[in-house]
Amino acid sequence: MAVTVTHPSECRAEISWTRVDDRHGHLARTVDSGELAHALHALGDEYGAGYNPHEPAERALAAAEHTTRLARLLEARAAVLVVHLRDDHKLSWRAIAKAVHGDAEKHSTVRRQYDAGRRHIEGG
Repeated sequence: MAVTVTHPSECRAEISWTRVDDRHGHLARTVDSGELAHALHALGDEYGAGYNPHEPAERALAAAEHTTRLARLLEARAAVLVVHLRDDHKLSWRAIAKAVHGDAEKHSTVRRQYDAGRRHIEGG
């Protein structure tokens, strides 16, 4: 997958992928549904959540739904990455916690992520 991000002053990012890069269709669905657009809007707006109090409630609900759905997908992907860090790279719980959460003491949080990642990998 190719991701090109120009210097932030140019305010531009470009993503391109192939079907091989997106075997499960997550990228395509995220773009087609507007989830990616809503999430990016949430990162940059003045309210910090993709919310404008002058928009209709239906639009605010859609923004919240799409942003939350993408956040859940990213959480699942992060959990799978924790599994790979532990199983493939043999990193300690503390090392993973330090890298992922900025705090080596959050090793029990990382273990929960690991368990969730295992369930995701196993299809459960």
